[in-house]
Amino acid sequence: MELGENPTTTALRVRLEAFMDEHIYPNEDRFFAESMELGPWQAWPVVEELKPLARAAGLWNLFLPQSHRGSGLTNLEYAPLCEVMGRSHLAPEVFNCAAPDTGNMETLERYGTPEHQERWLEPLLAGEIRSAFAMTEPAVASSDATNIESSIVRDGDEYVINGRKWYTTNATHPRCEIIIFMGKTDAGNPDRHRQQSMILVPRDTPGVEVLRPLPVFNFYGMPDRASEVQFTDVRVPASNMLLGEGRGFEIAQGRLGPGRIHHCMRLIGLAERALELMCRRTEHRVAFGQPISTQSVTLERIAEARIAIEQTRLLTLKTAYLMDTVGNKEARREIAMIKIAAPQMACQVVDWAIQAFGGGGTSNDFGLAAMYATARLLRLADGPDEVHRNQLGRLEVRRHSSKGPVEPKAPYTPSW
Repeated sequence: MELGENPTTTALRVRLEAFMDEHIYPNEDRFFAESMELGPWQAWPVVEELKPLARAAGLWNLFLPQSHRGSGLTNLEYAPLCEVMGRSHLAPEVFNCAAPDTGNMETLERYGTPEHQERWLEPLLAGEIRSAFAMTEPAVASSDATNIESSIVRDGDEYVINGRKWYTTNATHPRCEIIIFMGKTDAGNPDRHRQQSMILVPRDTPGVEVLRPLPVFNFYGMPDRASEVQFTDVRVPASNMLLGEGRGFEIAQGRLGPGRIHHCMRLIGLAERALELMCRRTEHRVAFGQPISTQSVTLERIAEARIAIEQTRLLTLKTAYLMDTVGNKEARREIAMIKIAAPQMACQVVDWAIQAFGGGGTSNDFGLAAMYATARLLRLADGPDEVHRNQLGRLEVRRHSSKGPVEPKAPYTPSW
């Protein structure tokens, strides 16, 4: 199993890091100011100004694997690049590699018709529009997606959609033009995983109402413009259905696998940045007559953070390799593992960094509060830890169940 970089990825990473140094890091303060002052209902000028520069630099749509429309990189090749982007909240959208657009573009690439792709995928790939993904609902425990109550009902050549969604990412963005909506087309189907479907809903369709932006630890709009959206008697053409009725879970699994690993890749970069800030801060912060970096508790935390980051990176690279070689379904055990491990690791590393910064770490003067909000959110997004643990546990038991019960060994009686 070869998990190292190849020359193509190395060359792209060098160019990407140079772009980050020149354009991303110097503009982070402006990005945070605009996201707070302009709020989630507006496009932020700094992002729009940097996108053409990223595209001109050939650092655009790097996420889309093995496709003539994107970079053609594999998941393994994309991993170190995604990690670099994860170091800054500003970066992913600048390179057109931000959620939920990446997952939606992959969904349209895999499951959309040529008409869907021409109408929605091409403008998304060009960065001309943005998109939203509507799955989670406020009235039910959405960790069990079979709980979804929103309805999609056929009426002649149209479907009528009703339901309320929240944490619908990107819905407040002024350039959001298309929503991928998950709801039930066959609530009575005895197979609970064939009740749901996914359908394309243009954002400006009558009956679509974005009720409010949802803050994540009081961050409005950043990192992903979470929103609550009401769908009331929304009518769309029957041709907007993806794959066909009852295929929603199938699409979700195809969509969420790459989305989950992208989150984990970015979280590794985020944790690396937090550790770097922690080391730099503690080297120059003196308490009780010596730099904090010389105190054993700080050194122990730095060492543990380095170990945890490296472990998570290796597991993520292995998962990417398996997704490339045997497919997402066969790699579901590893996908579950990284989705548990990466957010927990990032939460812990950022928490240690906040502690090292003191009270200032709890503000966003150093970016740590936003890092923690992102890492903590991702213990819930795309399936909470508990769901992935249950799935992983079941898969592990199944691996060994064919061997039968464990029988006691014959007792040993010493000769004495």
